[in-house]
Amino acid sequence: MSDTQAVPAPRGLLPGAAAGLRRPTLRRSALPPKLRRFLSPLVLVLLWQAASMAGLIAPRTLAAPTAILASAWELTLSGELPSHLLVSLGRVLSGLGIGLSAGIALALVAGLSKLGEEIVDAPMQMLRTMPFLALVPLFILWFGIGETPKIALVALGAAFPVYLTLFSGIRGVEPKLVEAGRIFGLDRRGLIRHVILPGALPSALVGLRYALGSAWLSLVIAEQINATAGIGFLVNDAREFLRTDVIVVGLLVYALLGLGADALVRLVERRALAWRPSLVKE
Repeated sequence: MSDTQAVPAPRGLLPGAAAGLRRPTLRRSALPPKLRRFLSPLVLVLLWQAASMAGLIAPRTLAAPTAILASAWELTLSGELPSHLLVSLGRVLSGLGIGLSAGIALALVAGLSKLGEEIVDAPMQMLRTMPFLALVPLFILWFGIGETPKIALVALGAAFPVYLTLFSGIRGVEPKLVEAGRIFGLDRRGLIRHVILPGALPSALVGLRYALGSAWLSLVIAEQINATAGIGFLVNDAREFLRTDVIVVGLLVYALLGLGADALVRLVERRALAWRPSLVKE
């Protein structure tokens, strides 16, 4: 056999097919997966900057990325952005605490009892379909124009996703697991603690991710109610002066906070559900 003779392909594969199987692996390994996710946003930002420099996008319509970064740096150095951010974070955390507690409690009542479902589910479904903007005037009449209506709107937005997903998770627990728990001698409390709640945990964590997103969306609406501080106030004030750079800074802060909160929940999900097999490998 000469040195230049080709090595035969594995049995059952054509030579071209074996080479084709190797190519995607080489391409995917050229860049880490976490960096590949940022390629398309980076391309969009570069196109945005190029269009702004070419005069295709007027600053009054949308500021250039470099102008937005400069405004963000200036607001950070002056302390204005951190102070507004702390106010918004306080509202979200307060509303989330109330909304998650109410959603979990109501889901347990409705999910673990037929009578509880008959009492709780219908009012929750009716409230869920009401638009937030329609509730703002009523909340102002009830709670005034202080912090209470803002926190109440955030709590309302966070409660429904947790309620719906946890209720569905409880009702979706495999009946054979419940029967197996009874065979092993578990009483009702033991079944809830060791079978039903662990089985509903994946759905509850999905609901938590939705609740975090809804909380930030609710905060945007809430901070329109006579706010004197917060990211929403910063955005509204910039709108009066046609400062699209500051408006985009506020929107980016909302987006980054939502992305960070979602990443935190996904980390908790990976730890809490390490026992569950995944179809998609890292």
